[in-house]
Amino acid sequence: MAIDLGTANTLVYRPGRGIVLNEPSIVAVQRHTGKVVGCGSDAWEMLGRTPGNIRAIRPMRDGVIADFQMAEHMLNQFIAKAHQRRTLVHPRIVISIPSEITEVERRAVIDSSYRAKASEVHLVEQPLVAALGAGMPVTEPRGNMIIDIGGGTTDIAIISLSGIVYSRSLRIGGYRMDETIIDYARRRFGLLIGERTAERVKMEIGSAYPQPRPLSYPVKGRDLTLGLPRTVMMSDEDIRQALVEPLNAIVSAILLALEHAPPELGGDIFERGIILTGGGSMLRSLDERIHAETGVPVLRAEEPLASAVLGTGKMLEDFDLLRRVCLN
Repeated sequence: MAIDLGTANTLVYRPGRGIVLNEPSIVAVQRHTGKVVGCGSDAWEMLGRTPGNIRAIRPMRDGVIADFQMAEHMLNQFIAKAHQRRTLVHPRIVISIPSEITEVERRAVIDSSYRAKASEVHLVEQPLVAALGAGMPVTEPRGNMIIDIGGGTTDIAIISLSGIVYSRSLRIGGYRMDETIIDYARRRFGLLIGERTAERVKMEIGSAYPQPRPLSYPVKGRDLTLGLPRTVMMSDEDIRQALVEPLNAIVSAILLALEHAPPELGGDIFERGIILTGGGSMLRSLDERIHAETGVPVLRAEEPLASAVLGTGKMLEDFDLLRRVCLN
């Protein structure tokens, strides 16, 4: 099976069946006993609403494993759900990982997968499989540029002949954007909001470029002065102000990648454009912002949320390609 082990969501693909699982990468545990009381969608429903004796844990942080025990349990649960049975299974697993993680972080993914009863574990770089899943001709001797904006990381890569010519991985993604919205609401309105509220506001009115008509959304939280519930109207301009730092960092990294592109591949990219994938790429007008800053055509993949796992799944069907690009 193919697994996109993401900071926000984990997707599982099985040959012949397609995507069989797409759930949040969250585990809920009892504080005193450490007993797991929810995983995936069940734990997501508890996020921000748990009593004092239960806490919601994200085993993944910035695209890598931050809690080994919880990551192992989560993988076990997801593998069992993907096979729709409770008996022991020992699948061959292909996992996509950020392009610039350390050897220690890479080993953590492998060890957790084997402890989750995998028979074989193969690691592949996320931008390569995201490009493959987005339908880019990565095996051809031509330049392809991919920007994969996930929950914890943004991977930028130039690809040719099934290899990565240049790559950059930023520890910036959808969660960093949510955090900046939380900080902005605290500073600008004196309002404390949670992660789920920040994400909802980002999805409803968030944008990277001015919109044809103003947008607004009622945001509920706790007044930091009075300690009472309060609702404020936030505009799309507020969200753009909140997202200035992460978006500027992403655009700067894209410009740096284009500067490092070999001339021939750079010409291909200017001709064929840049492809956006990942949940973060769904921010309104992000393609327009990148085009305005770079002058390069920018397209969003047809299935931005699933591109990485679809590309990883294609690796299962092409073992020659998997052997060439496998990191371990």
